[in-house]
Amino acid sequence: MAKYIYQSESWPNFTWDEQEIQVILGKVRHLQGKLLGQMSALGFSDKEETILTTLTLDVLKSSEIEGEELNYEQVRSSIARRLGIEYAGLVYSDRNVEGVVEMMLDATQNFNKALDEECLFGWHAALFPSGRSGMYKIDTCCYRTGEMQVVSEPMGKEKIHYQAPSPGVVKNEMDVFLNWLAVF
Repeated sequence: MAKYIYQSESWPNFTWDEQEIQVILGKVRHLQGKLLGQMSALGFSDKEETILTTLTLDVLKSSEIEGEELNYEQVRSSIARRLGIEYAGLVYSDRNVEGVVEMMLDATQNFNKALDEECLFGWHAALFPSGRSGMYKIDTCCYRTGEMQVVSEPMGKEKIHYQAPSPGVVKNEMDVFLNWLAVF
């Protein structure tokens, strides 16, 4: 039995129960409609505040997953500036915050554009403009050339949570994924 999705025998040709998914998507669509209805009843400044708060939390929570703790006010200020929202508490945002905000806004505001290698590498450049992640030099705007694992626990007692595909197959797997995604 495969431990990781890319090791599955059916990768990447999965099947699913469309009726079951449609029920779940129907519930989500219903809730989305209720939310949009409630937002339309808000005044313009309330809508802006809701959007600003939601995007700020999206950026912060997504970064936390990667172990990055960003400053709330810097993220909020960066988003407000980029969206042209008047915000009295604007503060300077460092380049790490600006890169994450730029990438997240592109992903969320341009969701209808095709996702391709150029877009992915552009996000990579926005996230690591100096070619470094903290003290570590990293290659940007390309697929990784080294092994990758997601681990936890102190050094010497690491627990492997995920072993990524070997570097030699990343380009091909990304091509398969991007071609699959283009169908939708």
